[in-house]
Order: sequence, then structure tokens, then C-alpha cells
Amino acid sequence: MEIIKTKIDGLLIIEPRVFKDARGYFFESFSQREFNEKVGEVHFVQDNESMSSYGVMRGLHFQRPPYTQTKLVRCVRGKVLDVAVDIRKGSPTYGEHVAVELSEENHRQFFIPKGFAHGFAVLSETAVFQYKCDNFYAPQADGGISILDDSLGIDWRIPTEKAVLSEKDTRHPLLQDFETPFEY
Repeated sequence: MEIIKTKIDGLLIIEPRVFKDARGYFFESFSQREFNEKVGEVHFVQDNESMSSYGVMRGLHFQRPPYTQTKLVRCVRGKVLDVAVDIRKGSPTYGEHVAVELSEENHRQFFIPKGFAHGFAVLSETAVFQYKCDNFYAPQADGGISILDDSLGIDWRIPTEKAVLSEKDTRHPLLQDFETPFEY
């Protein structure tokens, strides 16, 4: 696998080696040994999957300490724009984001450590999205910032009138009104 550093330290794009022939393709989607060598030791304990239609926007989510989560995400069917926003107090990149297109064609994965809010927008007719987490889901630790916060400067590539958000995601505060629980 190839590791691609982004403009924000710690956020990584992972490209697997894909072997294609007349039968289709094969790749290792995860190897603990190679991940430990190239990214670092993270013990994933939970895998999640969602299926969404075009225009669905999920996020920008995180879990508060002590239930924080590091995530390794990928899109196994369709195409999404995946985004991580730095919400670590004192970080030189606080409030900045990295956006990466994840799709069934490019097989890319996005590594998101603790201290980032995460979300995605579905760009294809449907998308199946999977992610590994290093901590179990804790509903009492749910947190978020508004996915539609213009101050973040994110081009979600979805017209606002086509965006589909959960009621919960419409209630998250703007970054300027947010008190982060994360230290850099």
C-alpha cells in the first residue's frame, strides 16, 4: 500500500496495490502488519457500514473523550467526498480540512486520527461506505459541527437544495460557536 500525506499532519490517504486481470481485481483492503509499519499501531475494534443515496451528507461527527475514535474509512460501492476537519485546540491547522474522493474505482482509504470531525457526501446514485474504529460507539459522547458551515470552505459538490441531512446533523453548531474537547 502507498501512503499519501495530506496538508494536515496525521490525515493520510492510503492507496492499496490493486491486481487486475480478465477475472476482475484483487487487493488487500487491510493488513494489520503493514498498517502498523506504515501508519502506526492502531487497534481497530469495530467495523461500520452505511448505504446512502445521492445527496446524503453525514457529519461532521466525532466522539468526545474518553470515547474518541480514530477511523479508517473507504467507499466500497459508488463515490463519496470524504472530509476531515481539524478540531484540536491549539493546532496550527485548527478549522482547516482535507477532502478526498473515495470510490469503488480508486479503492482509496482515508485515515482520520482522534481530534478531527468527519463527514461525507454521496456523489453517486448510491454509495456503500465502510469504516473501522479504534473505540466502540458511545452515544453519550456524540458530537458534531455543522456540515453546512460556510466558514469551513468545504465544496461538498452537492447543490444545497439536493442535500439530504438527518435531523441530528442540522442541529450541530457552527465552528465559531463550538467548544472543542480536543487539545493539540
